[in-house]
Amino acid sequence: MIQVRLKIAILLCVVILMQVIAQTSTVTLSSEKQTIRGFGGMNCPTWGAGLTTDQVTTAYGNGSGQIGMTIFRIMVNDNSSAWTNEVSAAQKAVSLGAIVFASPWNPPSSLCETVNGQKKLKTSSYSVYTDHLNSFITYMKGKGIDLYAISVQNEPDYASEWTAWAASDILTFMKQNASSLQTKVIAPESYQFVKTMSDPILNDSTALANMDILGAHLYGTSISNYSYPLFQQKGTGKELWMTEHYTDSKNDADLWPLALGVATEIHHALVTGQFNAYVWWYVIRSYGMLKTSGAVSKRGYCMAQFSKFVRPGFVRVDATAAPTPGVWVSAYKSDTSVVIVAIDTTTSSKTITFSIPGTTVSSLKKYTTSSSKSLSDDGTATVSSGSFTGTLDAQSVSTWVGKYTTGIINPDSKNKTGNIPNATIKLTECKVYDLRGRQVNTNRINEFKNSRMTPNDCVYIVRDNKTGNVRYININK
Repeated sequence: MIQVRLKIAILLCVVILMQVIAQTSTVTLSSEKQTIRGFGGMNCPTWGAGLTTDQVTTAYGNGSGQIGMTIFRIMVNDNSSAWTNEVSAAQKAVSLGAIVFASPWNPPSSLCETVNGQKKLKTSSYSVYTDHLNSFITYMKGKGIDLYAISVQNEPDYASEWTAWAASDILTFMKQNASSLQTKVIAPESYQFVKTMSDPILNDSTALANMDILGAHLYGTSISNYSYPLFQQKGTGKELWMTEHYTDSKNDADLWPLALGVATEIHHALVTGQFNAYVWWYVIRSYGMLKTSGAVSKRGYCMAQFSKFVRPGFVRVDATAAPTPGVWVSAYKSDTSVVIVAIDTTTSSKTITFSIPGTTVSSLKKYTTSSSKSLSDDGTATVSSGSFTGTLDAQSVSTWVGKYTTGIINPDSKNKTGNIPNATIKLTECKVYDLRGRQVNTNRINEFKNSRMTPNDCVYIVRDNKTGNVRYININK
């Protein structure tokens, strides 16, 4: 009987321990993933979804009550006389620091033909179509809008209402014409992230060299299909952008917890898909980031939990993505800032321990969007010994923002300056990191012996492989 009770007690202890471990998310700043280019949406006056300059400010400004978007998508209208309709809003977005890219739905009708009931760009017109896109680039540049990128075709594989391109058509254009475009090139913008549309580009060295950004939409795409191993293998130096999607168009953008789906989708796009950018469909719509009144919607606030704090150039870093069922965590950093975004999709609050080893973070500000909060200031978390405890409201998204350093003191001497002790450091026992937490070559370890440390120089941290504890810190020129 005693043995049975002992086994039960041990089992309970194991279960409790497992629960504690499972509810910890470890953020590893030294484990860098993709660079984040930004978050944004589509401005479309052609189809009645144009933004006023004030509405652009609400969406693309980063002050109080603003979303902080940084990517502005516009249409390349097949009729050049309509290009002027895109100018004022795009100019305002640029003034707020946004980048602008453009997608065409149709070439000029004179360049097209009907094949098997579908509108197609004539193969003989590829060069003239390239000139058409370059004319749009030039026109916008003349208005002070230097396009960051241009797409070859929006959703070429959907094309029930616009021009259709087969994967082989896209490949031919990318090989023979894309190099003549006068800005970065996006392709293929498949409506459902259909890999057979983009695989040929990745598998052709010429087409790949001419592509700067692989664009994709997520309509009907399961999360399990967000990952793209072939791109990770062959897309070095390229970026992967989610250039259009909406989670739902039938319900109001303030309906909760439906709006929380925006935060969840962004999480999976960045973590599972490793996208560099996330771009919503219409910015302003009943189901958009802005309501038709121009007010920020709950969906807009969910995006803002990312876009206001994870700014262009931030790098996603490794974090325990699912510390407990129904909770999703991702983390990002700049040279000095760390951002953690956590989403609780369940109907009960959750308490998560966040560990940030190898860094010094004193505190982090918390912001929350839930059924009753809209990017609300939710207090400050105090970090002790590299970790803090955060409480997530039921069905909510929270963001913690703080400053970090990877260490500026010698733990042996307890001083910011001084000589490192003349001790033998075995290369097999230690790793060396720079100030951003990136591992540097361990053959530099010999530079740390008997080196004079002076403030404001480059900081290197030597950590024990087994314990993770700091052995020495060197600050040298």
